[in-house]
Amino acid sequence: MFGENLTLGIIISAALIDSINPCVLGVLIFLIAFMTRLFASAKKMLLGGLFYTFVVYITYLLLGFGILKAALSTDLASAFYWIAALIAIAAGIFEIKDYFWYGEGFSLQMIPGASERIKRYVGWVETMHTRHPAFLILTLAVLGVFVVLVELPCTGAPYLAILGLLAKGKYASAVPLLLLYNLVFVLPLLLVIALSYFGMSSDRLESWRKEHRGAMRLLIGVFLVVLGFYMLYSLNPVF
Repeated sequence: MFGENLTLGIIISAALIDSINPCVLGVLIFLIAFMTRLFASAKKMLLGGLFYTFVVYITYLLLGFGILKAALSTDLASAFYWIAALIAIAAGIFEIKDYFWYGEGFSLQMIPGASERIKRYVGWVETMHTRHPAFLILTLAVLGVFVVLVELPCTGAPYLAILGLLAKGKYASAVPLLLLYNLVFVLPLLLVIALSYFGMSSDRLESWRKEHRGAMRLLIGVFLVVLGFYMLYSLNPVF
């Protein structure tokens, strides 16, 4: 069911590694601070955070389905596998670099200018909310989709590697695994939302993120390098 080169452990590990990316957590913490200001109660902030997480889940899932379907339907599965493995190794090296020299030289990050666009968009939403409160749900959905897309350069390498592994099997077998991957991916987001709901401030969450972002990068980098070489080795055990 899982394919000869894929195990449930790899799926879960990659999803967890993907989910602790400082890019993902940083944007979420910023949005929690925004929703805390915007909503009148912690319960409404919780519902807003859960809705945002749901949009992220669906968007990431649909991207995975689309990429996998394209690879399998165009007979590019083998080439896609090689590309995904090499990208995983390269991305891992850059992530490890950031543990020692954070932010120096080339780093995996959101699309340039995306952070400023998110802040401008959030400011516009705050203005519109006072006039059209019901409009907020739609704007949160748009924001969730936008954030997923602009974060892909920062977060996409583990997902791409898993899609490369899944492309070696059948599409039907990949569906439940992608559902699982994306569920695990949003678990840390749900944890951060829960911590905020129960009283932890956004400033404290952000301080924790900044303190540990180097270690998160190192963990992601080591995993990606190991996964990438595993993918190449699995093509030829004497590699």
